[in-house]
Amino acid sequence: MSRLLRYLWPEVSLRAAFRVWQRDVTVYKRTYKLNIIPNFFEPVLYLVGMGFGLGAYVATINGYPYLAFIAPGLLATSVMWGAALETTYNVFVKMNFDKTYDGILSTPVNPRDAALGELLWGTTRAMIYGGAFYIVLLFFGFGHHWTSLFIIPVMALGGFMFAGIGLLFTSFIKEIELYNYFFTLFLTPLFLFSGIFFPLDHWSPIFQYVAWCTPLYHLVQVSRGLLLDTWTADLWISVVWILMVVSINFLIVVEKFHRRLYV
Repeated sequence: MSRLLRYLWPEVSLRAAFRVWQRDVTVYKRTYKLNIIPNFFEPVLYLVGMGFGLGAYVATINGYPYLAFIAPGLLATSVMWGAALETTYNVFVKMNFDKTYDGILSTPVNPRDAALGELLWGTTRAMIYGGAFYIVLLFFGFGHHWTSLFIIPVMALGGFMFAGIGLLFTSFIKEIELYNYFFTLFLTPLFLFSGIFFPLDHWSPIFQYVAWCTPLYHLVQVSRGLLLDTWTADLWISVVWILMVVSINFLIVVEKFHRRLYV
């Protein structure tokens, strides 16, 4: 019963989690110039290369110019990569090489607090990259309506979701080489088959169902509806789907990370 209660309501201190987040911010201030450039420019290069290159041969998709069609999906991708990279390689290095958590756990911070702190920092990193890309899209002429500002909480929600997914994977593995499977067999297929570069309407119903069950698909749909000002009632289903994944995964990852640090 006590274990069930910990899953339903984990013992987490927001104050302690904030201290873990604050530590990550302090470290990031020293290295952000080296870290932000690759993650920021990758989606921008996709936007320019695919939007203007392939877009020259594709007139419209679902009534939108090709550049407008892919832009919201690339924003969602920035959020995904920003959160996932932070809670995979970076957390693994702190856990197994730098022994950062040995020092953290010698304070009143417990593993569950540390897990929430890393999730919040992963969300912050996602919003940094996603927010920077959003500003770029404004210069391209997208999002010039007040409802597009709702993309900010959506980026936070999507960042927390992918931070949780990355941290959950990190909680299970003990070899850093296993991230090759996470990125190559999970995140890369999401990037290619979540409706970013082409609609999924003409694919088989089974494939569409599989895509619907993936997290990036829903983040792309919500981002597209907000940035292109084409919000429909169906998109609330995607919002609810993301909220459910965030809630369930949070309860699991906090407990799993707690066990991982005590192995």
